Amino acid sequence: MTAPGRRSSTFTRLLRHGFTDASAAERLLESPELAPIRNDPVLLEALGATADPDLALHGLVRLLEAQPTPTARRELLDTLIAAKPLRDRLLGVLGASAALGDHLARHAGDWHALVTYEPRDLHPGVAEFERGLADADDPVSLRVAYRRCLLSIAARDVCGTIGVAETAAELADLATATLRAALRIASAAAPEDAALCRLAVIAMGKCGGHELNYVSDVDVIFVAEPADTDGGEPGDETKALRAATRLASHLMRICSETTVEGSIWPVDANLRPEGRNGPLVRTLSSHVAYYQRWAKTWEFQALLKARPVAGDPDLGRRYVDALAPLVWQAAERENFVADVQKMRRRVVENIPATEVERELKLGPGGLRDVEFAVQLLQLVHGRADTTLRSGTTLDALQALAAGGYVGRADAEQLGEAYRFLRFVEHRIQLYQLRRTHLLPEDEAGLRRLGRSLGLRTDPVAELTREWRRHTGVVRRLHEKLFYRPLLDAVAQLAPGEARLSAEAARERLVALGYADPAAALRHLEALASGVTRKAAIQRTLLPVLLGWFADSADPDAGLLNFRKVSDALGKTPWYLRLLRDEGAAAENLARVLSAGRLAPDLLMRAPEAVALLGDGSGNGGGLAPRGRAQLEQEVLAAVGRAESAEQGVTAARGVRRRELFRTAAADIVGSYGTETRPAEADQGALVDQVGAAVSDLTAATLAGTLRAVVREVWGDTLPTRFAIIGMGRFGGHELGYGSDADVLFVHEPRDGVDEREAGQAANRVVAEMRRLLQAPSADPPLLIDADLRPEGKSGPLVRTLTSYEAYYRRWSLVWESQALLRAEPVAGDADLGRRFVELIDPLRYPRGGLKDDAVREIRRLKARMEAERLPRGADPKLHTKLGPGGLSDVEWTVQLLQLRHGAEVPELRTTRTRAALAAARAAGLVSEEEATILDEAWVLASRVRNAVMLVRGRAGDTFPTEPRELAAVGRYLGYGPGHVGDMLDAYRRTARRARGVVEELFYGG
Repeated sequence: MTAPGRRSSTFTRLLRHGFTDASAAERLLESPELAPIRNDPVLLEALGATADPDLALHGLVRLLEAQPTPTARRELLDTLIAAKPLRDRLLGVLGASAALGDHLARHAGDWHALVTYEPRDLHPGVAEFERGLADADDPVSLRVAYRRCLLSIAARDVCGTIGVAETAAELADLATATLRAALRIASAAAPEDAALCRLAVIAMGKCGGHELNYVSDVDVIFVAEPADTDGGEPGDETKALRAATRLASHLMRICSETTVEGSIWPVDANLRPEGRNGPLVRTLSSHVAYYQRWAKTWEFQALLKARPVAGDPDLGRRYVDALAPLVWQAAERENFVADVQKMRRRVVENIPATEVERELKLGPGGLRDVEFAVQLLQLVHGRADTTLRSGTTLDALQALAAGGYVGRADAEQLGEAYRFLRFVEHRIQLYQLRRTHLLPEDEAGLRRLGRSLGLRTDPVAELTREWRRHTGVVRRLHEKLFYRPLLDAVAQLAPGEARLSAEAARERLVALGYADPAAALRHLEALASGVTRKAAIQRTLLPVLLGWFADSADPDAGLLNFRKVSDALGKTPWYLRLLRDEGAAAENLARVLSAGRLAPDLLMRAPEAVALLGDGSGNGGGLAPRGRAQLEQEVLAAVGRAESAEQGVTAARGVRRRELFRTAAADIVGSYGTETRPAEADQGALVDQVGAAVSDLTAATLAGTLRAVVREVWGDTLPTRFAIIGMGRFGGHELGYGSDADVLFVHEPRDGVDEREAGQAANRVVAEMRRLLQAPSADPPLLIDADLRPEGKSGPLVRTLTSYEAYYRRWSLVWESQALLRAEPVAGDADLGRRFVELIDPLRYPRGGLKDDAVREIRRLKARMEAERLPRGADPKLHTKLGPGGLSDVEWTVQLLQLRHGAEVPELRTTRTRAALAAARAAGLVSEEEATILDEAWVLASRVRNAVMLVRGRAGDTFPTEPRELAAVGRYLGYGPGHVGDMLDAYRRTARRARGVVEELFYGG
């Protein structure tokens, strides 16, 4: 009887070594079978190192009890204590697998299989497994031999001698040997059938991919041909297929049927043509005909892992050789990428809600996400790159990374997560040798699983944390890779175009309409030649980019600009990764670089702005416009960090350049690529977005420049309050890319400051602002135009608020009231700006409306402007500003309505043309039809002006005359190649209708 003190000590030691039921463990240790070694400390240490010490100890006692003689038991005990490799393997298996413990209890001598493999021979192949199964001549003996081989794999797996990939490969090799043995047994049972046919077994799925689980359906396809007769001629095909079907059916029963020894695994032939509704066995020609005519997308995806494993090797090889070309052409099928993506979503949707969070294989972030992402990339890019044609997921992932199709960091993270998930899957299945992909729900199961992964401090919590981390990584990378927009474009390329050779590139350039294919080819060779990773990624991108460039009016310029950007950024690690991986960045860049001069010129001055073309998840925030407050905060912060006014304004101009590029890129991406004109509502939204973005950016730039100048000379406080008032399109939030900043400057001396001193300070501020904003620089200048001030160019540049009040009270003309309709404070002293607005409101919204003579004066001024200001030689019908139905017509009509009715209709008191027109329509001052006609004309004219600036890189009020530039304007407006005439006709028609409304509303009929 054990003494109480000693029992307490043993109990504590057992708990410390990981036993959860120390009382039961104590009783087992007292069993007579363990008497010779129960006090050996090596035993407890070894048991404590297993996944489940209680299970390992119980299995060990059962194994000792099952030994047929005392000598056999003594041999096992001696080997267990003396040979650490055997001890680790045996106890590791017993602690990880109750099912293999049961097998050892039934077949007590099979423990010897664990000493078969020494470190020098750790990776048995198919041939060695075949030797292990050679004596099996019936289904039961085959199952026993299979478990014996499985025991050796599991032992090395749980001891960490082999990794998860090697384990999966060895399981596939064992399955191959087992299928061969099962076919041998079936053929021996029916030699007459075997003589009639040649049968090949094609492994599919994980077995075909050399990545099998411990317990999994083994997916196969059977192909057969008649055996040769004595005369060398093929036999009867119908008889051969019947014989082959009987053999195949017998093979499946041998592997799948359950006996006291259990089953091996189900053999599943449902991946065959027509699934379970189709014949179990077909001839090779029947298989080929089916895949050529009827196969669905998923069937080609399944064939990616096809591998002959048993039966006639020549027939199996011919099967794979015949179908492989069809596999690698599958990506060219219509909607191929969408079909694969849809199939993955369907799988997730069919998972029971109660199992989604525990599903290792099919759930979001699970094994299937990795496999589908890798297979889709393989099928799309593997058409041209044979290095990607592996049926093994991890090998294919490595090849994708080596070829530049997946980022190295992404591939490494995805591979690590996949190995973890497969490791967990193996351990779950190994316990009972049951086919499952669900994490255990019970704490004991989770604890055993966590310990099997080497997590010993808090196995359950650590396992849960690691599981969530890896599934999160898989989910993120699956979304990034599986739904990559570039895939669709690559899949749609014609055969041979996916990875261009020099000759293929030349042919493609000619076919796509490049004007100078020789120069374009030089650019391609410079971009894609060599063996660097950069060149590999470029070779993947360029075939698609060439098509996008060709969809513009100037593909040659697009390719040239892409080369310039790539030369500037090619060594920057994120650049090509952004184009390959992130959202629509590659297509956006292609559109921007080939749409004209403005956006590429802005980009070339700071190529890192290409990051804005991504999905917005980075620091750049994508192409979404930034608000006035955000812009001003950034500009003022940059000015605050600068050491001088020059540096501060340089920083402000740098922000302006970047944001001009953002706005231009968003405009191009939103406008480009349709064969028909965008909807009018969409055109209006684009114009409003550009006008607001450029106006806000101009205001923020002026605010930053004002702060820099004041701080340089006067520190924190200028001797006079100072405000900048936006005028014209600036005040109306309607600036275009090439617009000057129309402004008025107003100041008010601070208390105790002499008015002359205040005026000198204000004038100095203005002069310095204009100088710094127009100084030669890599950034585009911002021209300040103050010609709308009182007395025009002959009047003082800056006035006090009192001076403005006196002037407007005594000398103001009607055109000045009209100009003030668009006055709005944009920078400087907010209170002074507000008081200026209060001063001018009675002028621009006169009580009682305009007098008749004032109306006649406005009409006279408008008629004079039409007659005198139109440039010589310009076609009036195509002049967007001064021509009939152009901007001036619409704006003067709207402004006349504001002057006449603004005092009575508050909604008319806005600086924005479209908003004022909508208010006039709501107030019944214009009809619905008239308002629509004027709005369409104003929007179209504004879009043309923006297009001209984007295409030519300089402002213009009429359509370009150079054919390529005119075509580029047409593409921006939504007109495809050959439809420039339609564009011009549409503009004339829109302007003509608008002029008719203007004649009625402005000139009074």
